[in-house]
Amino acid sequence: MSTPFPFTAVVGQDDLRLALLLNAVSPAVGGVLVRGEKGTAKSTAVRALAALMPTLDVVSGCRFSCDPDSPDPSCPDGPHEPGAFETRAARTVELPVGASEDRLVGALDIERALAEGVKAFEPGLLADAHRGILYVDEVNLLHDHLVDLLLDAAAMGASYVEREGVSVRHAARFLLVGTMNPEEGELRPQLLDRFGLTVEVTASRDPDLRVEVVRRRLAHDDDPAAFAERWADEESAVRGRIVAARKLLPSVRLGDGALRQIAATCAAFEVDGMRADIVMARTATALAAWAGRTDVLAEDVRQAALLALPHRRRRNPFDAPGLDEDKLDETLEEFAGPDDEDPEPDPDGPGDGPGGGDGGQPPPPDGDGPQGDDTAARPETDDGGESAEGGEGGEPRPGGSGAGEQSAVRAAEPFRTKMLSVPGIGEGAAGRRSRARTEHGRTTGARRPRGTLTKLHLAATVMAAAPHQRERGRSGRGLVVRRDDLRQATREGREGNLVLFVVDASGSMAARQRMSAVKGAVLSLLLDAYQRRDKVGLVSFRGAAADLALPPTSSVDAAAVRLESLPTGGRTPLAAGLLKAHDVLRLERLRDPARRALVVVVTDGRATGGPEPVALAGRAARLFAAEGIASVVVDCESGPVRLGLAGQLAGELGGTAVTLDELRADSIAGLVRDVQGTSRRAA
Repeated sequence: MSTPFPFTAVVGQDDLRLALLLNAVSPAVGGVLVRGEKGTAKSTAVRALAALMPTLDVVSGCRFSCDPDSPDPSCPDGPHEPGAFETRAARTVELPVGASEDRLVGALDIERALAEGVKAFEPGLLADAHRGILYVDEVNLLHDHLVDLLLDAAAMGASYVEREGVSVRHAARFLLVGTMNPEEGELRPQLLDRFGLTVEVTASRDPDLRVEVVRRRLAHDDDPAAFAERWADEESAVRGRIVAARKLLPSVRLGDGALRQIAATCAAFEVDGMRADIVMARTATALAAWAGRTDVLAEDVRQAALLALPHRRRRNPFDAPGLDEDKLDETLEEFAGPDDEDPEPDPDGPGDGPGGGDGGQPPPPDGDGPQGDDTAARPETDDGGESAEGGEGGEPRPGGSGAGEQSAVRAAEPFRTKMLSVPGIGEGAAGRRSRARTEHGRTTGARRPRGTLTKLHLAATVMAAAPHQRERGRSGRGLVVRRDDLRQATREGREGNLVLFVVDASGSMAARQRMSAVKGAVLSLLLDAYQRRDKVGLVSFRGAAADLALPPTSSVDAAAVRLESLPTGGRTPLAAGLLKAHDVLRLERLRDPARRALVVVVTDGRATGGPEPVALAGRAARLFAAEGIASVVVDCESGPVRLGLAGQLAGELGGTAVTLDELRADSIAGLVRDVQGTSRRAA
């Protein structure tokens, strides 16, 4: 068995270590969501925490880890007789991203049901994690319905299974830890709120700290056992401190003054609901216990706010989590009680020992961090090429940079759009846009399995086996089943698609009010893509060429950032934009052949620059129609005289055209039917 990296040997990451330790002291805090760039010791710290958890007494033979002093009266393996128990270490159970619902919550034991004719429950990972740690790496990539089940169990402390004739309830109290890289997509705000604490982690820019990280990592890899032995005393000290804090926790007093500060802070930052108040109260209490105190102080409330509120401040999916610390200090000072003024620093408080650091306050923004200098997230400008259009009339704009480039304008306020879907039934990744055959959803039938059986259709299997029982010599209760009898359940749900935006950023679109409206429309569609769990990509065309501003990604936030900084100006190489989009789709089909695409072209339909630009654009558009790629043209043409070029482009694409005004939810009711109808005709 491999020796894990010691928790106390993790360099820096004070907020992360403190949040994990507070949950070890009080699992009622609600778990930790660790957000950060790759390679920042997120997984290392979580796995190392298991070695610090106190040992458990469990009922001997109980698959659900019941406490012998207070066994679960509803335990499926109960009732338990007093007496026999065993002591073991707390488990760390990892939930894979590709896990099934059966693996998570448990299901009917099919083998015993078919062989012995009895109903028996096979526990899942939630049962294994009871009284331990449940760790989900890349939780943002986990299917939404699994996240819902997971967080429901964490909130209720129990798992309820009602399926396939099985009705089971068992205790499921665990320390929930999820890690994620925001570049790969965000969690929905409702799910963010269900995590008690959230920590942002970044790699240190201090060369000395980076040297120490490498030195310790290499030492551990060379001789894990010897390295762990070097840190044994520190590990033992922290383990003892956790045990002491757990014993002290029931004695900690949350006074009216501290409670008022908590309520005032949550109200001042306008967080939704009451969960934030409850989590802050539990976190502040755990902080006091961790510091060895029986009273909650203002410093505990402040630290609890820094850990519990940032992710609850997001008013829409594209807001970055964060907290105004000056406003926090003003609120705490305004509502401070007579006993909270100028508290003496506690030598054993959160600032001392592993996980304390400098009080767990987040480091100042770094220019090289993911939210510091955003120039890396901006598409390069096209400074070369032919002379460009500067405005609606196509005259060069004096004083402009490069190919008539104009500064980026802000997007107009986003609005709600109705769903655009790809016609037919796909087999892509689970999502919320188009119809698809999926592993989860409503059961629509059964078929013989092709390859490995993943979802057994029990009724169809029994019906296939039943006529052959006499000839197979059945003599007992069990059903004699052969491999040929097995039937795979076919299910229909929704899939996520690749929504590829092809945005005209040329001079003909450069009027500031017009481009603001265009960006607002694209941002609205990005919000829709975020909610429907799509991948998105962004192609822009202007000047003499097209640019892949954002390769297909699950991070809709990244697309919003690129869109916001998108410059305009220059000619309109429509054909180049379509051909670039076609190349992107071709490469993406090789990477992810099951994911279907929806192309959204945002343009006024004009094509300029080069020989026969209109004819070339038409030929490029017909490539999409020939391959049956679903498409929508958002017509951005304005003014009293309209040429209808976007409608002609939509016809060449085999898609449909919709104006900016029609894109709003109430005006787009027939658009999906149009997309499906034109796509079927093109196919």
